[in-house]
Amino acid sequence: MEKNIDRRTFLSYLGTGTAALAAASAGLGVLEGKASAMSSAANHLFGFKTNKVSGYFDPIQPSNEDKLLLPKNFKYDVVAAFDDIINEAGERFGQGSDYNAFFPIGGSSSHGLLANNHEYTNIFALGTTDSGKFTQEQIQKTLYYQGMSVIEIYRDGNGVWKMDRQSKYARRINHLSKFQLTGPAKGGAAVSGAATVQGTFANCSGGVTLWNTVLSCEENYEETANLAKLPVTHYGWVIEIDPFDGTYLKKHTALGRFNHENTAMGLAADGRVVVYMGDDKKDACIYKFVSQDKYDARKGRSNAALLENGTLYVANLKSGKWLPVTIEEVKKVLGNEKFINPAGVTASKDELLKKYTTQGDVVTYCQEAGLLAGGMPTDRPEDIEISPFDNTIFICHTNNDSHGNIHGHITRIFEKDNDLTALEFNFEIFAAGGRQSGFSSPDNLSFDSNGDLWVVTDISSTSLNKGVYTSFMNNGLFVIPTSGPSKGQALQFASGPVESEMTGPFFTPDEQTLFLSVQHPGENTTDLSKPTSLWPHRPGDKIARCGVVAISGFKLG
Repeated sequence: MEKNIDRRTFLSYLGTGTAALAAASAGLGVLEGKASAMSSAANHLFGFKTNKVSGYFDPIQPSNEDKLLLPKNFKYDVVAAFDDIINEAGERFGQGSDYNAFFPIGGSSSHGLLANNHEYTNIFALGTTDSGKFTQEQIQKTLYYQGMSVIEIYRDGNGVWKMDRQSKYARRINHLSKFQLTGPAKGGAAVSGAATVQGTFANCSGGVTLWNTVLSCEENYEETANLAKLPVTHYGWVIEIDPFDGTYLKKHTALGRFNHENTAMGLAADGRVVVYMGDDKKDACIYKFVSQDKYDARKGRSNAALLENGTLYVANLKSGKWLPVTIEEVKKVLGNEKFINPAGVTASKDELLKKYTTQGDVVTYCQEAGLLAGGMPTDRPEDIEISPFDNTIFICHTNNDSHGNIHGHITRIFEKDNDLTALEFNFEIFAAGGRQSGFSSPDNLSFDSNGDLWVVTDISSTSLNKGVYTSFMNNGLFVIPTSGPSKGQALQFASGPVESEMTGPFFTPDEQTLFLSVQHPGENTTDLSKPTSLWPHRPGDKIARCGVVAISGFKLG
C-alpha cells in the first residue's frame, strides 16, 4: 500500500544520497543558527546578522482571488504603485515593478531609500495598440516608465509605511539618464565606439554591492531597443547606481551582455570580488565574474573599479567546471581544425572569426561566446544567491518546456574547497517544483537569518490556473525552512492578485519588514473597460497597478 505523503515535502523525493548530503556539514545542517563568518555575500542580505524571523506562521492555501493574501496577523502597506508621484519634480513611479533594495538612513530600519526596478510596460500605461503598432507617444511612455525608481520611505508612528515625496534623493533612472561604460567593450567597435550610452530599460532583478550601491540588470531589452530604434548593443548590461548620489551611473561591460536576471556578489577568501549571474532565457548559461584585484573596505565606492578588470567564466554542469569566456579561449576554440558549432551557435566559422577579435567583442556577444567557450545551456537560470551561512550558491532554474522541465527547480552549487574563486564545483537539485512541493516555476530568492529560503514563483500569466498549473492557482511567495519541525517543506506565505507575480523580496536590517513587488496584475487585459484585475483596489480606480508593498507582522527572537 502506498503511503499518503505530504505533497509539500520534497526532500524525501531527492534520494538517500542527497538526503545524506543535506544532513552533512556541507548541507542544510550548517544553515541553522547565525550566519557563518566565512561568508560576505552582499545582496538581499542586510538582515542576516541581526535577529531571526521566528514563530513562523500558519501557511495559507493557494488562491485565485484578485487579492494579495498573507497569513493571519500579517499586513501590508502599498508603499508606491505605478504612476504615483515620487518627488517634488513630479516624476512618477514606473511600471513592471521588480527588484527591491532597502538602504537605511542613519542605520534605521524604519527610514531609508528603496531602489526599485521597472522591467516593462503594458496596456495600463500604454493603452491599446493598432495591430501591435506603437505610436511615438507610446514609445516615449515605454521608455519613461521602464528603468528604476529611488524613493524615500519611512514607517510612521502608527506602523504604516509611507513615501516621502519631498525627498531630496527621490528620482527616476530611465531613458533620460546617461551612463558611463566601463570595461573591455568601452569605446570598442561592438558598441559603435561609445564611451557613454543613453538610458536603461528592461530592468529586472539586481543586487547590492559590498560598497553599498545597487547593481541593476537589463534583461529583455531587445524589443524596447528595436522599438525606439536605439543601438541594441548599448543595452543588456549590468548597471550600477548609488541611491544617495544621482550623478553616479555606470554600465559594467566586463560582466557580459545577455538577458541578465540578477547579480549575487560575494567576497572570496583571498579578497577578490566574485559576481554570479544568470541569463534568463531557455537554454542559457550561468556565469561568474572574478575580479583581478582585491576588495579594500577603506576605499568605499572606489571598489567599483574591481568590476572593470577580471575574468568572466561560464559554467558547465556536466564537467563541473567554470570555463573562461575570453578572446584567447574563443580564438583557441575557433582555431581547432575539427571545430563544430555547439548547440545554439549557427554562424559559420569564418563569420565567427571575423566577429571575435577583442575581449570587447566577447563580452558584447556573450551568449554566443559563452557557448563557444564550452558553457552548458540550462533551464532559464534566473535569481542566484550566495548563502550567507555556508557559501553555497542557489540558482532558480525557473522552467524550460522545450525539454520537459515544466515546473523548474532550485539548483545548489558547492564550489571546490568552499572557495568562490574555484574553477571546479559540484551541485545538487535542492528543490524541485511540482505537485510534490506545492510550487511551480521558482524565480527570486532571499534568505532570512534563520537560514530559511524565501522563494517567489513565476508561472506565466497565460498558464495560470490552467492544465498542469491549476492546483498552484495564482503565483505565490513560499518559505522553505532549513531547520526545525517544518524543515524541507515549502510553506506558502503569500498569494498574489490575478495574473501577477511577486518579485524582489528584501528584508529591512531588523527583519521586521519585508518589501515585495506585485508585478503586472491583470496582465492579460485586452480591453481597458474590462480589466482582469483591479489590484490594489484604490477607491475609484479603474486599472490595475503594479507596485511595492511593505509586509509587517514578523515576530523576532
